[in-house]
Amino acid sequence: MPLSFHKMHANGDDFVIVDSRNAANPMTSTLARRMGDRNRGVGFNQLAVVLDCDDADARLMFWNADGSTLDACGSATRGAADMLMRESNITSIALRTNRGLLTCERASTGAISVNMGEPLFGWSDIPLSLERDTAVLPLAGSPIACSMGNPHCTYFVDDLTAIDIATIGPTIETNPLFPLRTNVHFVQIINRKHIRLRIWERWGGIPLGSGSCSCGAAVNGIRRGLLDNSVEVECDGGTVTVQWEGLGPVFLIGPVETTFSGMIMDGLLQAL
Repeated sequence: MPLSFHKMHANGDDFVIVDSRNAANPMTSTLARRMGDRNRGVGFNQLAVVLDCDDADARLMFWNADGSTLDACGSATRGAADMLMRESNITSIALRTNRGLLTCERASTGAISVNMGEPLFGWSDIPLSLERDTAVLPLAGSPIACSMGNPHCTYFVDDLTAIDIATIGPTIETNPLFPLRTNVHFVQIINRKHIRLRIWERWGGIPLGSGSCSCGAAVNGIRRGLLDNSVEVECDGGTVTVQWEGLGPVFLIGPVETTFSGMIMDGLLQAL
């Protein structure tokens, strides 16, 4: 049977939603990798499968384009929330993920707000390979780390245009300090309420944006005392708002759009 999907994006951070409510979960590592191929498949930074759930409106499972899984994806969470809220004509919804129960709301502007859960700062939560202070990592440039359900390493720089992200990013991503690799952020502070962010995404290269990376970068800036509790995060593809009071959950607010819907046909599925 053909597999239907929805292609969406959040400020250019593209993702695919597969709605498998009332059906078995069809996703495998091989299928996710084939769908994520931008030349032979659909192409995406992340994929979310929507599943039935007993204690929430739905459950989300996330995949990277290389066929690996992940626990958090702010952009795809907003996309799934937008789709499900439109379907039921409601303005709030609860989604179960490996990060826990995430509440989502539609703002008056149409943007989607997601409670992304509490950030984690323990060395084993990120994780690091050695017990270290995550507020000042033992790497050149003194980056800071946190987890939003996936690992984040943040550098604060004076001039983003001077950073060769395509060269530096992979070396940090694969540093032995990060046994599961890490997302890498390069942040230029415009003022205490506004940062410019560029990203090297774990297993993904340089995206136009990332919801969880926006959260991680803002949290790390607030933690260092460099930013206020509400931050406009300007990525290559657009701007989101991240709010964190220094304790408790992080809130991510930003737009999402549907690009197109389609079907993966039987021939491709049978070849997998």
